[in-house]
Amino acid sequence: MSLTFEDASARVDAYISQFREGYFPPLLMLARLTEETGEIARVIAHANGKTPKPGEDAGDLEMELADLLFVTICMANERGLNLERGFERMMAKIEKRDATRWTLKDASEPEATP
Repeated sequence: MSLTFEDASARVDAYISQFREGYFPPLLMLARLTEETGEIARVIAHANGKTPKPGEDAGDLEMELADLLFVTICMANERGLNLERGFERMMAKIEKRDATRWTLKDASEPEATP
């Protein structure tokens, strides 16, 4: 399955639009974004040596990142922003700014694995 920013935005909007309350106010969305970022940090800490508290799940990084993406899409939708355009602008910026910042791989080097 391939998902575009436009598809994701439309799916989130269709979901949120079925409720009278609609999108959260901007400051509450910012709080949610911060909360999700903290949950990502917790999962990464657990994966890198921090022992979870008794009864605490180590967490699911994929789901936490998706939660963060959901809130980000909500923020963009509420403001009428186009994430695809924003992403393209951001990539153009860093591709230009950081073009010589890092050491390029030789074609013969193997791909790094996560």
